[in-house]
Amino acid sequence: MAEFPVFQSCAMHGCAAPTWDDFRGAIWLKGCRKLGLVMNSNEKAVLDWLGAQEGAMVALLERLVNTDGGSYDKAGVDAVGDHIKAFLEGEGVGVETVPVAEFGDALRATVSGGVEGAGANSTILLMGHRDTVFPSGEPARRPFKIIDGIAYGPGVADMKAGLVMNAFVMAAFKRHGGAPAPLVGLFTSDEEIGSPACRPIIEAEGRRARAVFNSEPGRPGNLVVTGRKGGVFMRLTATGKPAHSGANFAEGISAIEELARKIFALYEIKGLDAGTTINVGTIGGGQTVNTVAPSATCEIDLRYVTQPDREAAMAAIRKVAETTYVAGTTSLLEIASEFYAMVETPGSDALYQHYAACADDLGAPVKPTFTGGCSDAGFTAAVGAPTICAVGPIGGKAHTPDEFLEVASLVPRAQNVALAIMRLEAPR
Repeated sequence: MAEFPVFQSCAMHGCAAPTWDDFRGAIWLKGCRKLGLVMNSNEKAVLDWLGAQEGAMVALLERLVNTDGGSYDKAGVDAVGDHIKAFLEGEGVGVETVPVAEFGDALRATVSGGVEGAGANSTILLMGHRDTVFPSGEPARRPFKIIDGIAYGPGVADMKAGLVMNAFVMAAFKRHGGAPAPLVGLFTSDEEIGSPACRPIIEAEGRRARAVFNSEPGRPGNLVVTGRKGGVFMRLTATGKPAHSGANFAEGISAIEELARKIFALYEIKGLDAGTTINVGTIGGGQTVNTVAPSATCEIDLRYVTQPDREAAMAAIRKVAETTYVAGTTSLLEIASEFYAMVETPGSDALYQHYAACADDLGAPVKPTFTGGCSDAGFTAAVGAPTICAVGPIGGKAHTPDEFLEVASLVPRAQNVALAIMRLEAPR
């Protein structure tokens, strides 16, 4: 067999020649560019183990989906965390609970690894959020199900499948000698409402990380998100003076009229860069139909691409908020929550290229994409950690009753992240 190039190469470089078992174990890697040499024994062990876990992954996913987990349901989000913690601890993975008073607790799982002195304190971070946008009782109304290889249920893609993937990747490394660097799995609780409690936890982990993989759902077509818009979510309240709309109309000062004029002004803002959008998503106010409205409130969604875009748009929004259109009214603009933009950097681009090369070796090429949706990836990117997002199993139609997950993507996406982790070089 020495006539084969792979054996000639081994002879030239003094390495052990692969056995037939090595080749046989690599056959399932369709499209490998270097069949037989693409993986070392540890890579093969990790990927082989993950390759046999689809059934177990689906079982854990079903438990997570069938557990209530709306952002404001602390007990439910913590119950989702209990399932994850039980699985990880059953695999020997240490899990720390980071208490959060108002929302679900954060979970920090760790698998040791790395060599002292070679960036030993520089971690690899897997991220995911346990909360969903759905009200309590939603899993009972439409529980987890699989039809023709597609899974359905509240949060099945966004992002309980990503949580399952992260947990199994950590288990794979624990079973096979540890990770090439300290591996941290962060399972947060409040992303769907802007991570008001978990953001400092995320940022602290990001500052320690050499690479961040955020396991939001992958996009159909095997897309990975390399850039995201930032988002600012605001509440604008106008206050007027109540009066009987028939007997004392002139004595009233309408907060609804003031707010309506402000909303028109918001939509008339000019000169913003392409990609910046302002949307009034909700509106409410008034007391009764026959009362001049004493108060009115709307919620504003700003999306932007870069920090200068944000500052320009916020200045324009504040100007509208501070302008009085109906004499006698007052107004208050408040930021309810915010996501930072996930801005592409040389570091994040290098991480994506690394991940994509691993995908090529696994025979499942990926493509990058940019999205206007926000995620916790913006927080790690903002503190300088190379970050890519939507590396989780593939799904779509999040936040709707039609949300779906491609079950067949659970294992390949886990293998892709695992291989990318194993092949990361230590910081110099």
